[in-house]
Amino acid sequence: MERGNQTGSGNFILLGFSDDPDLQSLLFGLLLSMYLVTVLGNLLIILATVSDSHLHTPMYFFLSNLSLADIGFTSYTIHKALRNIQTQRKVFTFAGCISQIYFFVVFGCHENMLLTVMAYDRFIAVCHPLHYVEIPHFFCDLPEVVKLACSDTLINNVVVYSAAIILGVFPLTGILFSYSQIFSSILRISSAEGKYKTFSTCGSHLLVVSLFYGTGLGVYLSSAASPSSRMSLMASVMYTMVTPMLNPFIYSLRNRDIKVALGRVLSKVATLSESSFA
Repeated sequence: MERGNQTGSGNFILLGFSDDPDLQSLLFGLLLSMYLVTVLGNLLIILATVSDSHLHTPMYFFLSNLSLADIGFTSYTIHKALRNIQTQRKVFTFAGCISQIYFFVVFGCHENMLLTVMAYDRFIAVCHPLHYVEIPHFFCDLPEVVKLACSDTLINNVVVYSAAIILGVFPLTGILFSYSQIFSSILRISSAEGKYKTFSTCGSHLLVVSLFYGTGLGVYLSSAASPSSRMSLMASVMYTMVTPMLNPFIYSLRNRDIKVALGRVLSKVATLSESSFA
């Protein structure tokens, strides 16, 4: 089979649980019932925590976010299985598969983090009730919170470095691998104009990657060796505020499709505004 970039036309076939029609009907009813119970139960938890002021505490805040993550987690996994059983169509496009993987990882990681934070919240509530300390930061960044612990510093360093490796180094390794393949493809382009055009499309993303991972990993990897400083505080501003602020400009100003779409949106808004005042 000829190797090459086939991401534009690849499709997948989801075999599902079984081809038995009787069993599929049973599975459809079972999965649909579980999905509806999941969505309804978690929506009730969200509504209860939002509407009742007595539940506006950290624990119930995390619980409502966990319910939201559960809804998203199941919606992006079960809905396709239900559709396949109902329509008997098992083909899954490459774009659909990638989007499902993306949201599966996002909501899965979100749920993992929430469960960890909820356990820590219970630990603070039980072991250190009404214990308040000052954090020399503008948000609860993990390195700053871990430094406040009275336990062995070795454990604190392991926690920070593990978070940096899992949340930073692993994704950055995947990004660098992707761009190494992109650069090798660029070098094989014969025309200078083609090289420049291809590289310019990646330059904006590389800028965001450099700012985000450079400052973020710098803060996390140096936190164990150095105390809190103004430099780490400013670096935190870079990856929490500056890069999210730059993203819309970087990705829209150099993207023709985004410009066209924004032009259409603005024209519709202008038309609606004129019609409302007419």
